[in-house]
Amino acid sequence: MSTTAPSGPSQPIPPEGLAALTELAMDLRWTWNHSMDELWRRLDPALWARTYHPSVVLQTVSREKIAQALADPDFCRLLDRLVQAKRQAATMPRWFQQKYPQSPLGCVAYFCMEFMLSEALPIYSGGLGNVAGDQLKAASNLGVPVIGVGLLYQHGYFRQVIDRNGAQQALYPYNDPGQLPVTPVRQPNGEWLRLEIALPGYSAWLRAWQVQVGRSKLYLLDSNDAANDPVHRGIASELYGGDPELRLKQEMVLGIGGWRLLAALGIKPEVCHLNEGHAAFALLERARDFMTETGQPFAVALAATRAGNLFTTHTAVAAGFDLFSPALMEQYLGRYAQEKLGLPLHDMLALGRLNPDDADEPFNMAYLAIRGSGAVNGVSRLHGRVSRHIFAPLFPRWPEGEVPVGHVTNGVHMPTWDSAAADSLWTEACGKGRWLGTSTTLEADLRRVSDEKLWALRTASRKSLVEYARERVGRQMAAGGAGPEAISRTQARLDPGV
Repeated sequence: MSTTAPSGPSQPIPPEGLAALTELAMDLRWTWNHSMDELWRRLDPALWARTYHPSVVLQTVSREKIAQALADPDFCRLLDRLVQAKRQAATMPRWFQQKYPQSPLGCVAYFCMEFMLSEALPIYSGGLGNVAGDQLKAASNLGVPVIGVGLLYQHGYFRQVIDRNGAQQALYPYNDPGQLPVTPVRQPNGEWLRLEIALPGYSAWLRAWQVQVGRSKLYLLDSNDAANDPVHRGIASELYGGDPELRLKQEMVLGIGGWRLLAALGIKPEVCHLNEGHAAFALLERARDFMTETGQPFAVALAATRAGNLFTTHTAVAAGFDLFSPALMEQYLGRYAQEKLGLPLHDMLALGRLNPDDADEPFNMAYLAIRGSGAVNGVSRLHGRVSRHIFAPLFPRWPEGEVPVGHVTNGVHMPTWDSAAADSLWTEACGKGRWLGTSTTLEADLRRVSDEKLWALRTASRKSLVEYARERVGRQMAAGGAGPEAISRTQARLDPGV
């Protein structure tokens, strides 16, 4: 690839140079690869320091600045090197291909209500999204064929602001897709891929978006389609907002709509992974697909597909699971059960009940997920034990210790969470691929780092944290009407030497 620049900034920007910048900006590989930081910093240092959002930098900076950058041979060499490294990382065999070269596993569909990939894509609130985002990134690094499925929220989760009286204010900034690292999913004829999902008395249209996460892809659905009535455009408005009716519609969109999206893309996952029970309706839609292909009844279809379904539970208390009233379930899924699954409403509700004959018992999404999955796991050894206790009533003749719930301990995607300075030190000690294979020598390699270097890293990191906190508290106090002297006094209390 060549990014040969024009002789001066007044000339047009070379298309190949702009295309290369866009390619890097729209791949969230930059969230864990510090080598790209310098590129965006050189385009606009102030905006990069404030946003750490390459696509915003690229959209905001003037065309003259881009032309000037592409006229700089050093900048072009850096750009070429980064693009080539990205393309090589996307095609070279990784851990999974090397370890399991003949694996029949072609695709794992990973359903989750939220994905924490970057502040540039605010569709998360906390721990569940943190795990989902880090696992998607780890899948990219390791070459595991995982595709994420989620929702693109118009507002996402609220942002916390503390007012001058110390009270929390909840703000809901609008997620403008034009400023997010997402692209519309197009059909072969160029038309935007849209799906129709039946709701009581009307249909809702869902738009599909794609997020590139290194080698992995994340597909997102949103309801802000012009063909929908205003009230229905807000189905995917907020994460964990609204009443049970809105939550039910969101979970139908995620589970049923998400599985239909994969089918529309020609993707047939061998494994369907539910990260929490919000997407459990995907198991019903997968069974419906099997019924259509084979002509088998629902019971056979569920039994046949169950082995390829996995449910990870994160909730430590029974009250934390999503529950929907029988009336709400009948209103929204009664016709789906009868016409698509060939089930009486009673039989479908039984999949989410402890006592199928209790007409007042609400529908529990976790129960559906367990009954439709071949494997269930908690997220730590202790949580696995707690989950076996919670779900023991579903297995009345089993000893609690043998309730079929295992555990896979949560981890984090280390390259996302270490700083550029820490990454440099760990690379010097352990090599760049230290998180991508065996960790047999990792402890010994880390112990070779001198105390002086470790303390210097800690001191610099503490100073950076205090500077960040001073700047944030200063802005917060100024917004609340505090004067310069009060702000300075407060900032001075934060001492990097303590």
